[in-house]
Amino acid sequence: MANVRIGMVQVDCLVGNVTGNARRVLQWVEAQHKHVDLLVFPELNLTGYPPEDLLLHSELRRQVEEALNHLREQVRGTRVLVGHPEYQDGLIYNACSLIGDGQTLATYRKRRLPNYGVFDEKRYFTPGSETVVMDLNNLPIGLTICEDVWEEGPVEEAVAAGARLVINVNASPYCIGKRANREQVVSARARDNGVSILYLNLVGGQDELVFDGHSFAVGKDGNIVDRLPGFEEEFVVLNVSAMPGRRGHIGGRAAYANIKPGSDRQAEDEDEEAAEEEAKGASLSGLAEAGTAFESDADVYRALTLAVRDYALKNGFQGALVGLSGGIDSALTLAIAVDALGTQQVSAVMMPSRYTSEISVELAREQVRRLGIKSHVVSIEEPFQAFQNALQDVFGGLEPDVTEENIQARCRGVILMAISNKTGKLVLTTGNKSEYATGYATLYGDMAGGYAPLKDVYKTLAYRLARYRNRLGDIAPIPEPVLTREPSAELAAGQKDTDRLPPYPVLDGVLNGLIENDRTPDDLMREGFEADTVYRIAEMVKSNEYKRRQAPPGVKISPRAFGRERRYPITSGFVLKPPADKPGENRADD
Repeated sequence: MANVRIGMVQVDCLVGNVTGNARRVLQWVEAQHKHVDLLVFPELNLTGYPPEDLLLHSELRRQVEEALNHLREQVRGTRVLVGHPEYQDGLIYNACSLIGDGQTLATYRKRRLPNYGVFDEKRYFTPGSETVVMDLNNLPIGLTICEDVWEEGPVEEAVAAGARLVINVNASPYCIGKRANREQVVSARARDNGVSILYLNLVGGQDELVFDGHSFAVGKDGNIVDRLPGFEEEFVVLNVSAMPGRRGHIGGRAAYANIKPGSDRQAEDEDEEAAEEEAKGASLSGLAEAGTAFESDADVYRALTLAVRDYALKNGFQGALVGLSGGIDSALTLAIAVDALGTQQVSAVMMPSRYTSEISVELAREQVRRLGIKSHVVSIEEPFQAFQNALQDVFGGLEPDVTEENIQARCRGVILMAISNKTGKLVLTTGNKSEYATGYATLYGDMAGGYAPLKDVYKTLAYRLARYRNRLGDIAPIPEPVLTREPSAELAAGQKDTDRLPPYPVLDGVLNGLIENDRTPDDLMREGFEADTVYRIAEMVKSNEYKRRQAPPGVKISPRAFGRERRYPITSGFVLKPPADKPGENRADD
């Protein structure tokens, strides 16, 4: 056979749904077995990623082993490379197995286990030690899993064992900067070893993580020869040469059935040459688009949208609910929700108070009109007054302060959660990373809800994303005045965010240095930030860890998100202290 046809299945899995994930593998086999010699699925696709402590449950083990037995019985006419946990002699391996002809033909165990950032693989898995090179129609293929391609060793040893193509299956979560970094690393690995590499990545949202797909193929020279789109399920069949002297050369896309599981349509192109030319044109178009801006606002927006969609649908919610204020954060959150779930599944609730300006009410109404969604207006004036009346004896003689502001926010939280309970809709909180970092948010108030789409989005990025969304389509969903008016929580008369926070460009610059890069105050001051501002912001970040621990989950899009990735203690004596005025001088707060 001159070419081996390898199908890359960029699929969205549901964590823990072993039976359902295995069923989808068989659906792909049924749809494509006449068109491929091998179907490749992502890392741990039988369990979904990350399965976390489910891996330790005996029932999950039973279901995985049952699913593998079923695949061995059912896979006919092609071969399948499927990712799964392997349980052996009391140990667990992150593995992938080649299945065909009624048996497991090869099993590879991941050798490099990541244990940083969002990864805890050493908690569960034992590293493999063996190189696996399988023969597929005279094409020697080396198997690797995710981190194996990031570190030296596994690819080099596979090539030394005769591999002319390396398949790397992944569950690599999205964050800004990751996509370009992946391609650079894999391209260098291919070029340095003179071997083609197929990089297949998972797609879909899983709690705080979102997997972007963006699978690709790299030639022996390190050049990208094909890319799959991001943030959606996709499938492609690649011709890989098995001819002597050209083994492993990727020759472009092959013809295949134009069908995905769940579709009733199957359009087979009988003219294979014409199909290949059409596929080649589509591929080149994708390359041009993908190569322009790896870290575009479009990628971030699609990541947020996919995360919201999968969180709501996979958890069985009947849609989403957003408290709409007329400000930027709720406006962006509402647009994301509608793009994720559709106009019929999203509702907005406007909850004005005595401090809500008329322009806020008008802007909220206008966005509802533009999006064509259902909305409700529920004033918080009566419940706010009722709380004040109930507490007047307790608060007697005390001046109004942030307490009264928080009561308003908590009135809104109660209203949203009541509607959520009644309708089955998911409350999307609207706070952004700048607010979560500094504590400019109310526990059990605007932090009350099921999912926080903007939890890892700084305020300045929120403005960029809103402007990006407004450029799509004929009607901008977010009214322009929302983007230009001064930000305010509107919990007191004449209130502005800058009453308590530095201007957002300054705030976000300092936060990015402190959180993403662990910069010291001296570093930031050398960059031009004022000392008082830096230390004030640093103290805000430290003192509000307790709030962040009680926040709803939110999707990670930055290199260092709160929660899974940035784990600081709540109770801590650590302080970023200003330097003493003189050498050896005691500091006032020692």
